[in-house]
Amino acid sequence: MDRLISVEVVHARPDKQVILRLTLPYGTTAREAVLRSGMEEHFPGLHLHEAPLGIFGKQLPKPEERVLEDGERVEIYRPLIADPKEVRKLRAARAAQAKAATNEANG
Repeated sequence: MDRLISVEVVHARPDKQVILRLTLPYGTTAREAVLRSGMEEHFPGLHLHEAPLGIFGKQLPKPEERVLEDGERVEIYRPLIADPKEVRKLRAARAAQAKAATNEANG
């Protein structure tokens, strides 16, 4: 008898979140679980063969090799629109400009 595991595959966008529960054979990788999930039916245009994946908030460097354990949750991540470091730099620069402008107006 083949051993089975139960896992969740999840994906979220700002307007929609889907959690799918799957029963899969032991030895299934994270990428295989995502490909078997049918998630693309809920999110047309989602590229499951190349999307970054993670388990419980930690990105997987090699999802094609990571064998899943019973009870794990595989997350399909969206591509970043902006680099978080660049966003922080821009925010800091704007804050510095605003502070300088306030100092000039009060000075």
